[in-house]
Amino acid sequence: MMILLTLLWEFCVLSLMAVGGANVVLPELQRIVEAHGWLSAAQLAELFAIAQAAPGPNVLVVCLVGWHVAGVGGALISMLGICLPSSLLSFHVSRWWARHRGGALTSLLSRALLPLTVGLIAASACLLLQAANRDGAGWALSAVVALLAWRRNWNPLWLLLLGGAVGGLGWL
Repeated sequence: MMILLTLLWEFCVLSLMAVGGANVVLPELQRIVEAHGWLSAAQLAELFAIAQAAPGPNVLVVCLVGWHVAGVGGALISMLGICLPSSLLSFHVSRWWARHRGGALTSLLSRALLPLTVGLIAASACLLLQAANRDGAGWALSAVVALLAWRRNWNPLWLLLLGGAVGGLGWL
């Protein structure tokens, strides 16, 4: 029972930090799972990859972490913890935002949250790169994919296919 309460608490806190989506709290999620001894960084990266490959929202990684830690109950509690607080907060903030649209405070908040969200996403990307790349070939592939994503307007599925083909050929 204590593990379920711990999962609920940790994911409720993460929920309120997840400005911009579940990916931005990945560094904190890694710190939490390592501090509790639930998962290693490599295991979390694997669960994140599985969640990204599955259809659905990015928050699926939370369900997988909960399942790994405490089975089906852990998966359900983790999803409740990550979804409920931010959903309630979003509901109330959106009502407030609609009433104060165009005001000085809403404009200031919009400008302040943009760099914060970008920074959190960049930190998540760095953690994933460090956990997923074991050698020079992995780093090279990551660099090529990042460059292509930045310079070309390709569908991301083509980049995933490229990574899968290279990995499937045993180059990594």
